Amino acid sequence: MDASTPKRLLSGLDHARLSSFLFKPRFATTLPAGLADAAQDLLDGADSIDATRMPPEVVTMRSRVRVRGGNGDERTLTLCYPAEADPALGLVSVFTPLGLALLGARVGQRIAWTGPREEPRTALVLKLLYQPESSGDYAC
Repeated sequence: MDASTPKRLLSGLDHARLSSFLFKPRFATTLPAGLADAAQDLLDGADSIDATRMPPEVVTMRSRVRVRGGNGDERTLTLCYPAEADPALGLVSVFTPLGLALLGARVGQRIAWTGPREEPRTALVLKLLYQPESSGDYAC
């Protein structure tokens, strides 16, 4: 992370739940090569705060976000847990390169990840349409 990229911010609940996934060997071994390490690096490097203090511009689990891709296309995505993922509906698992790039990102921030054919991709986080913490939903 360079000096211009803000440190990732996660709620304590998101941090605990995602860590618990990674501690299950059966789950971690199903992830593509390097993704478990990337997820652990994100969790290790992020600041964790109480969900009630989460700024409204930060992408958290189950946030619905509007992004503009590097090619100019806009789409709405919802960051979810693996069992809920459905890319055709915009439901992106946190345990994908795009999902990890979104988690803890802020509105106005450009995110980067590697696509399915190992091609670099970027998107600008335009707007948070829904964030559970801002809506008072701390149980997500």
